[in-house]
Amino acid sequence: MTRPLDVRRLGLVSYGEALQLQRSLVEERKAGLIPDTLLLLEHPHVLTLGVKGDGGRTHITASDDRLDALGVEVFEAGRGGDVTYHGRGQVVGYPIVDLKPDRQDVHRYVRDLEEVMIRTCADFGVSAERVKGLSGTWVPSGPDGALEKIGAIGVRVSRWVTSHGFAFNVNTDLSYFGLIVPCGIADRGVTSLQCILGRPLELADVEARLVDHFCQVFERAENRPA
Repeated sequence: MTRPLDVRRLGLVSYGEALQLQRSLVEERKAGLIPDTLLLLEHPHVLTLGVKGDGGRTHITASDDRLDALGVEVFEAGRGGDVTYHGRGQVVGYPIVDLKPDRQDVHRYVRDLEEVMIRTCADFGVSAERVKGLSGTWVPSGPDGALEKIGAIGVRVSRWVTSHGFAFNVNTDLSYFGLIVPCGIADRGVTSLQCILGRPLELADVEARLVDHFCQVFERAENRPA
């Protein structure tokens, strides 16, 4: 059965503000006060840490002085996964979705988020895939066709209501990933649609495709103004 989905396109939002908004919306979703909701936004330069081990802090290769000089904040996100980078030109998606009663499987949820990004890549003529044992979405764009990550995933699930989500590189300045070992994976690179296609894209166009595929994969229907 198709359920409604509110989509909020928020533009540029600080990570701290987005974190507080997610926490508030999760509680509202648990209480049944709002429908399933998808936040789409960009962040100013920020490194976010997961909950495993030290959260990936040892995978930050830049000094504190270097991060300060570049205006890069560091946040403990409270999600799964390792350290990652968010910045302008990257579409970040935070689904606040109740997985009950028929999707109570975190592994499936992560695979579904990967599927959303794989289908979005295909819309722009880019063939993306999964890598066994690694989350995220990958494309053969590195040296000798090596797979590089175009979409990262880090999620939190509380009483089957999701938060955090995915980060999809569109026009992202990839040099900032040089400040970290992305997601703790040292032997694979990071790429973007702009890097692969050789031209910048309109973020609104990519967001529209992400929403369409999210609705298809998760069997949701976007609430639209009358």
